[in-house]
Amino acid sequence: MQAIPIAENVHWVGAVDWDRRLFDALIPLPQGTSYNAYLVQGGDKTALIDAVDPTMTRVLMDRLADGPPIDYIVSQHAEQDHSGAIPAVLGAYPQAQVVCSPQGKSLLTAHLGLNEAQFMTVDDGDSLSLGGKTLQFVHTPWVHWPETLSTYLHEDRILFSCDWFGSHLATSDPLLQDHGRVLLAAKRYYAEIMMPFRNIIQRNMEKIEHLDIGMIAPSHGPVHSDPARILAASRDWISDQPKNLVTLPYVSMHGSTRVMVDRLIDRLSGHRVPVQRFDLSATDLGELAISLVDAATLVIGTPTFHRGPHPTVYYATHLANALRPKLAYVSVIGSYGWSTRAVEEVNALIPNLKVEVLPPVLARGYPPPESLAAVDQLSDTIAQHHAAQGWDLPTEG
Repeated sequence: MQAIPIAENVHWVGAVDWDRRLFDALIPLPQGTSYNAYLVQGGDKTALIDAVDPTMTRVLMDRLADGPPIDYIVSQHAEQDHSGAIPAVLGAYPQAQVVCSPQGKSLLTAHLGLNEAQFMTVDDGDSLSLGGKTLQFVHTPWVHWPETLSTYLHEDRILFSCDWFGSHLATSDPLLQDHGRVLLAAKRYYAEIMMPFRNIIQRNMEKIEHLDIGMIAPSHGPVHSDPARILAASRDWISDQPKNLVTLPYVSMHGSTRVMVDRLIDRLSGHRVPVQRFDLSATDLGELAISLVDAATLVIGTPTFHRGPHPTVYYATHLANALRPKLAYVSVIGSYGWSTRAVEEVNALIPNLKVEVLPPVLARGYPPPESLAAVDQLSDTIAQHHAAQGWDLPTEG
């Protein structure tokens, strides 16, 4: 297991998890993931930036075996996929100190049982000299835990950003230059992990604007050797302006709701309003989350199930509420048999969304002409709102 150079005396020493398909027992990983760690060797001292998931400890230790002794372990984030191998590293290098934020110390002692004497806490803006290599620590809380640090290596203009700007993308090349693939994976990562903290990330972005960044090295996925691309994309994702896009998750048990979904999409296409449609009986929820990064309007399609929305709609609606996308409008379409409270229950599931609720359309049984006419009216209303705002069309990545 060789260390891979990314700059002079800076090496990637992480681990690639090709086969992992689920994260946090929730998030699909269709392309696997990586747990990145970086070795920075100065003239006097050597620092390891982040460790790896505990399942990959052997890989990390093999990559470190032929390198210099480690003096500092910079723990940017206490979650175990970044810190789980720290006890093993300390066992091999007992002289090393764990460098982290004050909140990081509290979390690392709780999660890993580390001895408090092994820590060196750093404040926002503090620097650490390794001898010709200077690490500056930038507190970047809530990307995506409260203790998260980013670390800037002055001499090489590298920002080690931890989860920020990361992606779940397994690759044999940590410097992969497939920009379209990397950006899409990074957008998915942002959608699933970072989007709830969009407003805080805006402030963290301001904290790094003055840095001369030549490379961004996250703790998941490939290194960004052309950081302008990921920085521009991230500014777009965290902005307050949605796109001219409707996200439409739905489920249809007997076809009635699907008729209404088809009608709405057809009508919106005539207004040049793009729609991204997700059949919740088969959808990868990560794809739905990606769509919510840009969408101005969320329309939820549901049949009535025991007077309320279908259980898969409960799940998807709860997810949207937790992710807190920059939506402007929400509506509900669907069908019912004899009675329904689907609209009331959907609305109760989205207290975090600061949206205008557009008139819903519910049909009793197979949608009659008057219900389809109401769907047409909903599409006209959505198109009018989007046109009035002048939102841009969504872009890929």
